[in-house]
Amino acid sequence: QVQLVESGGGLVQPGGSLRLSCVASENIFNFNIMGWYRQAPGKQRELVATINVGGITNYADSVKGRFMIYRDGAEKTVWLQMNSLSPEDTDVYYCKAQIVRRKYWGQGTQVTGSP
Repeated sequence: QVQLVESGGGLVQPGGSLRLSCVASENIFNFNIMGWYRQAPGKQRELVATINVGGITNYADSVKGRFMIYRDGAEKTVWLQMNSLSPEDTDVYYCKAQIVRRKYWGQGTQVTGSP
């Protein structure tokens, strides 16, 4: 069973930065795609950033130029570097990994931007 463990969330001042980590239980290159999603209470989970097995990245318009997704195979880790954070970025952030149609999710990590 694939396990994804996120960490790095917390409280951040406006304009501040955080780096989220997602550590996988197996080789991350086994996955077609990995990514970060976020979800606010009462809202649908939305895509933040993804990186596919070839290294191609994709970002939501709302985070382009501020967030960066990258990975390290040896550490089985995908990171999300978040800069210029605002209160609107307050959400629970989830790591996702996908192999063909099988999807795996982490438990989530809370990011709170103070007003």
